[in-house]
Amino acid sequence: MENRLKLEKKEIWYIVLPLLLVLPLLGLSNQVVDSFEEESYICLNLIIQVLIIVFTMAIAIQSWLVFSHLLSNQTLYIGNLFFIIALFELVNLVIIQYPMADTLYLEIWLDLIMRLCLAIGFFFIILKPKKRLTMYDRYYTYSSSLLFVLLSLFLLYLSSKYFLLEEQLLLEASAIVHLLSAVLQGVTIVILSKYIKKMPKRVMWLITAAICLIISDIFFAFIKDLKSIWGFSALIYQFLAFYFCLKAIYYTTVEKPYQQLLKIKLDLEHSQQELHFQAYHDDITKLPNEHLLLKTLKEDLHDNNREKAIIAIEIDRLAAISSSIGISYSNTMMKLVAERIQSILPPHYFATKLREGQFIIYINHVKTREELLQFSLNLKSAMERPLQVQLFSLNGNLNIGIALHEEDCSGEELLMHAQLAMREASQIPQRVLFYKSFMSNGSADRILIEQELHKALANEEFYLDFQPQVNLKTGKIESVEALVRWRHPTRGFVSPELFIPIAEESGLIIPLGKWILETACSQANTWKEQGLPPMKVAVNLSIGQLFQQDLVYMVQEILQRTKLEPQYLQLEITESMTMNIDHITQLLHELKAIGIQIAVDDFGTGYSSLSYLKDFPIDCLKIDRAFVRNIQHNTNDEALVSMILSMAKHLRLKVVAEGIEEVEQLAFLINGDCDYIQGYLFSKPVSAEQIFNNFNELHNRAKDILTEFKYEEDFII
Repeated sequence: MENRLKLEKKEIWYIVLPLLLVLPLLGLSNQVVDSFEEESYICLNLIIQVLIIVFTMAIAIQSWLVFSHLLSNQTLYIGNLFFIIALFELVNLVIIQYPMADTLYLEIWLDLIMRLCLAIGFFFIILKPKKRLTMYDRYYTYSSSLLFVLLSLFLLYLSSKYFLLEEQLLLEASAIVHLLSAVLQGVTIVILSKYIKKMPKRVMWLITAAICLIISDIFFAFIKDLKSIWGFSALIYQFLAFYFCLKAIYYTTVEKPYQQLLKIKLDLEHSQQELHFQAYHDDITKLPNEHLLLKTLKEDLHDNNREKAIIAIEIDRLAAISSSIGISYSNTMMKLVAERIQSILPPHYFATKLREGQFIIYINHVKTREELLQFSLNLKSAMERPLQVQLFSLNGNLNIGIALHEEDCSGEELLMHAQLAMREASQIPQRVLFYKSFMSNGSADRILIEQELHKALANEEFYLDFQPQVNLKTGKIESVEALVRWRHPTRGFVSPELFIPIAEESGLIIPLGKWILETACSQANTWKEQGLPPMKVAVNLSIGQLFQQDLVYMVQEILQRTKLEPQYLQLEITESMTMNIDHITQLLHELKAIGIQIAVDDFGTGYSSLSYLKDFPIDCLKIDRAFVRNIQHNTNDEALVSMILSMAKHLRLKVVAEGIEEVEQLAFLINGDCDYIQGYLFSKPVSAEQIFNNFNELHNRAKDILTEFKYEEDFII
């Protein structure tokens, strides 16, 4: 809008300038008249008339040429109008060169006809609605214009021979026609002003042309001698009028289409640049994508003078986090990670982003392996500060794989090697690993399992086993832990240690976790309806489920749908999940408000601060089997278990010991005042049907074992 206003102010000078030129002409007319002789004016008039013929014929020819593209009636009529003017001016020029007795008579009549044609023609063209014509109309109208000129000249010739008017009367008629022409031009200006916002340049030039014609008409109406300064000035303004008409037509038919074409070209170039950017860059992080990475590798890897490497980076448990917090928050998280990577990226490191949510860094000149390792450690250090995504404070733990380029290794292979090392890095505490050839052996099978996992849930290949938990005070089985199992149609039994991590990485843990929770709650209620004593069922939550936005609502809905009372459900979280204190604290309080119980699984194996035990609404601690396994042989494990039991007693928390297989382990836990135990000493995980069919047998076995220690007593949790 601002540019448009500037354009209009600039074009106003085209109107003001002709008016300003009149002022010095009026004030200095005497000095100018004295400076030139009559012959000088005759010469100047001749030059201006020649220029007028050139300009009018140029307008006629240009309109003829562009009509074939525009097919506009206005373009055609303008061309015809100036074709008529050019022919009359040409005849007038010839008459002046070969004077006769009636030369003045013919000059005045030609001038009158041209003025009327201009005034009426402009008025007609402006009022005529726009219309598309055919090529036939061009030949028809130009032929008609030529015929009109010839007929007019023939009538003038007859008039000069048989109907010759007096010179004075003819001059008076000429003055009236010029004044009438000026009035019509004024009306034309009023009509044109309505379109000034729509077409500022064209309208301004046409208005300027009309003003020049008005000034020219006024001069012609009042001057007595055409071969004077005023006659010359009238011709000058007539010439300027035709010049501005030519500019208006040139702008409309040539300059404006060219500008539009140029704009289209620039827009097209910009669109091509955008398309090229989109094709080779990631939409979220704006980093180069895998297409540009592979293209760069293809161009660079043939140069063997420098050692090259790729560093593959992924956010630990990204798929589970993305499925939990939603795509919008996940994209924000990826942006923050990209910013931190770029903030420490050396100039010769080329960072890219893959669709799988992985970041790939290509280095085309590696000096030492230590350089790559140091950069990876710096990157891990930069990611230690949590990522703040709206209300979520997320830990960006990274898995980093490094692959050095080898001879006869393509770009795709080098990238795959780095990704394999990255996957293996997720299994070690350091989370940084260089590629070794043995890593390629199990990668194909891992990918195949991930694909089969997506079908397993739909095909009902998963099932639950339940391991009883025995109350050491009463000897009763009061709770069970639900454990998911996968029976593959061809592989047979697939270990949870194999498919659970893959499910977490692929994001399948979210629907799988929901199925486990609903199946476990439904089974607990079924046992109650079958007549068994009410039993609490313990279900493990994954890290992905903890960041699931509707987790609390989902748990409530499942409890209502399965008709299980909340106190008979226990949700278990691992100690490593407590790192994000702000989010977990609020979530656990919301779950606790429902009435369910919260347990910390694998207690003692994580890296969190123990301060969360006083902040979180926890009911139970589960001692990991790693501490219990060697409790009778390892004094350190014995001390740790004793400390956990003592701490839990002071915090009024229940304790469950897992992995009890030997009587000596049981004896130590009974002496330490442990509350619950589970393990093969009492029962391995069994099916729901076995729990129902053998409940009394399982209960009696637990009671018999505990009776030997004489610790059976009445106690209710």
